[in-house]
Amino acid sequence: MNEYPKEFLDLLNSIEAKRPRTVIQHILKHGYISSQELKDLYGYNHPPRAVRDVREYGIPLITYRIEGSDGRKIAAYKLGDPSDVKHMLSKVAGRTALSKILKQALIDKHGAKCFIYYEPVDENLLQVDHRIPYEIGGEQDEDNVEAYMLLCPSANRAKSWTCEHCENWKIKDVSFCAKCFWAYPENYGHIAGNNQRIISIVFTGDEIEDYKRLIGLSGMEEAKKTIKKLVREYLE
Repeated sequence: MNEYPKEFLDLLNSIEAKRPRTVIQHILKHGYISSQELKDLYGYNHPPRAVRDVREYGIPLITYRIEGSDGRKIAAYKLGDPSDVKHMLSKVAGRTALSKILKQALIDKHGAKCFIYYEPVDENLLQVDHRIPYEIGGEQDEDNVEAYMLLCPSANRAKSWTCEHCENWKIKDVSFCAKCFWAYPENYGHIAGNNQRIISIVFTGDEIEDYKRLIGLSGMEEAKKTIKKLVREYLE
């Protein structure tokens, strides 16, 4: 392991937040951490977020490429020059502000709503996500607002699970993702490769009683069939 100045080690060990601390302590023990290790060992399915957490504490990290277990090149991260700490710290507030600006820009343009469910959501609950998953499309310039979307927590979890179980997770065809519902729900040609379409209906307030009565009378599957039948009758 490299020998670092005491002040630098004190800074590293002072970080208590779980995700950045996990990354830092792994690097201190092994010299580096790979995107594959972040996923396989620690369950971080979006490694850049974990790395960003470290950098936002002002810790310099160097990104480079190594060979993964399948022979493909993957990202790896190691500590940078301790003398860069002051320089990095000066950027921490700017990086955090940039993320807030991106979120606000999306809200200003589209409203405080989830892109998947098309329902208003408390701004504090909305999460900014890449339209094309980072693992497939790479990092995007945050000035390019249209490369991002707003998701409520449940939609973000659903998108992550679906994307990670999609055939394109290994193929990594950006054009495939660009035609998917989970990237562009306002204009899509498939849902994770399946010829399907979705209309999300969210029941709120007094409507919840209607939902309970409908499900109680017919069950979930029959309720879906009933709604589809009503749509067909309306269109005829």
